Amino acid sequence: MTEAIRVVVTGAAGQIAYSLLYMIARGEVFGKDQPLILHLLDIPPMAGVLEGVVMELADCALPLLQEVIPTTDPKVAFKDVSAAFLVGAMPRKEGMERKDLLSANVKIFKVQGQALNEFAKKDVKVLVVGNPANTNALVCANYAPSIPKENFSAMTRLDQNRATSQIAAKLGVPIAAVSNIIIWGNHSSTQYPDAGQGKVFINDVWKSVTEVLNDTSFLQGPFIDIVQKRGAAVIASRKMSSAMSAAKSACDHMHDWWNGTAPGKFVSMGVFSDGSYGTPKDVVFSFPVEIKNKQWKIVQGLTIDGFSKSKLDITGNELREERDEALSVLESN
Repeated sequence: MTEAIRVVVTGAAGQIAYSLLYMIARGEVFGKDQPLILHLLDIPPMAGVLEGVVMELADCALPLLQEVIPTTDPKVAFKDVSAAFLVGAMPRKEGMERKDLLSANVKIFKVQGQALNEFAKKDVKVLVVGNPANTNALVCANYAPSIPKENFSAMTRLDQNRATSQIAAKLGVPIAAVSNIIIWGNHSSTQYPDAGQGKVFINDVWKSVTEVLNDTSFLQGPFIDIVQKRGAAVIASRKMSSAMSAAKSACDHMHDWWNGTAPGKFVSMGVFSDGSYGTPKDVVFSFPVEIKNKQWKIVQGLTIDGFSKSKLDITGNELREERDEALSVLESN
């Protein structure tokens, strides 16, 4: 039998993890023949809830799940893990300034970065889900210098899934018939959902989304607004933030990172920028990537028009500001 891998989920007593843990333990991320040992990390006040989650996982009788280790200690949580889903983060509260949010999260991701650095496997794949995800990933990597920066990423797959769903609905085709929709930049209201490189399978052939749709005003207006504001719309309707869809997107992200992307298909991931497409370097920026052998590579050579360039500049500037604010917090700690 294949040797079990250890996977940690932080914020494991929370809403997103409640869906995420089941999907992971069923084999939807790492494979239907890959045994797992799940490490569940949360803060001490959530320890009781965590025990209930452990009971539910046991009651699911999942064949791949060899062991579940609930803990409030990062040293235990990150010991020998091959993959990490960093879901837990300080949520933005009413009246909270962005700098206050960054400051609170710097403390969380500093501790987790240090624990990853000391206890995790050096080829660990780290996915940051907790917001502000891009800058949290940057901070976490900063405190784990023994792990390659390429092994840290931020989740923009939820935005990509939202955008893909909107395009499929607009064209009246199944989700599987739409591919290569891109999210550029930050997982925030400045992100740029881009259907300009998208493909749609229609009449037994893959065609350009923009040519088939033939509606520039929609793609440069309502489409972007809907995707950028979708999280807020879910909260307004559900009175809680996205959980099921966020969990599914985290699984999609890690699945593709672990197993690779199909030829000609690319996915959106927040990764350390090398300056591609004129973006700022040394921020975690969402790009279209292709993945092979667990290594991502930014898709090069895409045509970026003036409208798209202006959107990349806006989200890039926000990420640069976030990075500088986070670094100032780091220096004062």
